[in-house]
Amino acid sequence: MGSLRHVVEDCLGILQLYSDGSISRTSDDQIDFDNFPIKDDGSVVWKDNLYDGKENLYLRLYKPKYCANNYKLPIIYFFHGGGFCVGSRTWPNCHNCCLRLSSTLQALVIAPDYRLAPEHRLPAAMNDAFESMKWLHNQALSKSSFHDSWMKDISMNYDEVYVIGDSSGGNMAHHLALRLGVGSPELAPVRVRGYVLMAPFFGGSLRTKSEAEGPPEPFLNMQILDRFWRLSLPIGATEDHPLANPFGPLSPKLEPMKLDPLLVIVGGNELLKDRVEDYASKLKELNKDVDYSEFEGMHHGFFTNDPFSQVANLVLQEIKYFMRRTSC
Repeated sequence: MGSLRHVVEDCLGILQLYSDGSISRTSDDQIDFDNFPIKDDGSVVWKDNLYDGKENLYLRLYKPKYCANNYKLPIIYFFHGGGFCVGSRTWPNCHNCCLRLSSTLQALVIAPDYRLAPEHRLPAAMNDAFESMKWLHNQALSKSSFHDSWMKDISMNYDEVYVIGDSSGGNMAHHLALRLGVGSPELAPVRVRGYVLMAPFFGGSLRTKSEAEGPPEPFLNMQILDRFWRLSLPIGATEDHPLANPFGPLSPKLEPMKLDPLLVIVGGNELLKDRVEDYASKLKELNKDVDYSEFEGMHHGFFTNDPFSQVANLVLQEIKYFMRRTSC
């Protein structure tokens, strides 16, 4: 008689993988989000929109309720984190983050969902990120009723688009930068001006010092990070897979590639700190346009989980400066 079914992987109590290969995922409305109350002062309005009917994927649009006449809103894509395994545009921390980005940066914010692992292993999330960008491309090109009526009421600057990714979303931003190239010509008239990577979730077979010696963070430890990779990478792949390690042995050589500017942000107390710093340093050595900003004492998710904090104000100042610098 075979052994009873049991849990072999548990992601934060939200996702369980069982010994028979079956998967249990807690729905968003059953997750306890008491630590992340919604902070909506009414200055931003938002709505959900289907962007991929085949995969039934939605994005959430945010726009300032009031803005100056004749002001064209820049466009910000925000890709949430969660190790490619958990997370959603509907989670309060993601929602609060997008409210703050829209109100403070006076921007149209687009927050797409994407397929999650292990039901949909990488590169599913990467493909969905690109499809969400193609949705905006179609909006910009369309002269028919397909054009979203909610977006008709606002003036947008399709020539000034920025991609912000948090954690695994930061990893996705890196791969979008590689795929789209300088000026994102295949999305014209949509033009990406730059990418903001917030503690991008990268990996590698060799531990960095902060990974090997750093103390566990409030919401993260190396066991969780390793579990995310086991569940999200193609079966049999290691953390040196090109989708995990941008400088792995099988990863594309970045030296000949032309990239739009990047702003790389990390907390000084993050397990990923050394890996993120190394990523920015190597790109600088390859003469890429990279700004690196480290926030002393901060843990993973410090901006997304508390976007109204004093340190979040400093992050927004960095993003504002980056947007001004790269807008023309």
